Amino acid sequence: MISLNDYLYNGDTVVKILHCYSHDLKESAISSGNGVDLAHSNCLIQMMELLEHNEFLTLQSQTIREFYKYMTEKYPFLAFTFKGRIKSLIRLEEKINGNIVEYIYEYYSRTGNFPPENEIKEQIRRIKDLIAYRIVISLPKCHLGPGESREELELKYLYEIANALPGFLEERGFAPELSGLDGQSEKIDEQYRPYYRDYILTPKSFDYRSLHIAFYDNTSRSNIEMQIRTKEMDDNAEIGPANHLGYEKRQEKDRACREVIPYGENAFFDNAFERGMMLQKLDLTNVDVNMFGASDNALINDGCGLYRGRLILPYEHLSRFQNDLV
Repeated sequence: MISLNDYLYNGDTVVKILHCYSHDLKESAISSGNGVDLAHSNCLIQMMELLEHNEFLTLQSQTIREFYKYMTEKYPFLAFTFKGRIKSLIRLEEKINGNIVEYIYEYYSRTGNFPPENEIKEQIRRIKDLIAYRIVISLPKCHLGPGESREELELKYLYEIANALPGFLEERGFAPELSGLDGQSEKIDEQYRPYYRDYILTPKSFDYRSLHIAFYDNTSRSNIEMQIRTKEMDDNAEIGPANHLGYEKRQEKDRACREVIPYGENAFFDNAFERGMMLQKLDLTNVDVNMFGASDNALINDGCGLYRGRLILPYEHLSRFQNDLV
């Protein structure tokens, strides 16, 4: 079985690793008739093309900056950041394999059968966040009036921003994509409700909360994902339980999946499970990728977007002093 781990020890660049891994995976998939590995390879090729032909990012970030400027004028009292990144190779590989393992496990647990190949491939195609932008807002306490709730006001502004975003970007060549979810929050305008994944209304594991919406950028012919959250939500995702404990819990869940589906029952599950477990056990101090270094699995100097992703957009707006608003 071909895995990403096989390509991380030769001192190559991330782009060369993507070339070699996607090529070998594609050749193996064709020779064995494995359509899931072929879809896996195509996803890697898509990421490679983003890294090799990224001229469009300047135009794309300028469009995002226009929404940033809109917010600075409409919400001068808020503090907020706009962050953008290209997904890291390791995180993408984790997500591809994790989606396959989770989908097959849940399908098998529910029906007692394995899903058809086309449905497994769809779990790879639905990855829309190779490029992702995040808006994080905060209302400084100095702007609160007597008896006002900071959490309630931040949520009010967060949903206002969420309702303004789709129309704003659609006018500039970004087409919002259906989320495939029903029963989303009534705080989202009805016309935009089908496009959002409201993880504030329905939090994910470890109280992960955020609004997610995907767009198709007609200029670059690529997908992007936008996330909108408060600083408290962002802290929980970045430095709280949704970040630290999630890793250990995912390992426990993966091991439970293996117990339910023994080795040899489904090749698609076996390959994804093994690749995922190999990544979880990866010792980053032994990785030899150009512009990457680690003294342990926590102290990492990632200059190539192998592990943490490649930063493409840092904008921040600091709230004005309270006296400026009086």
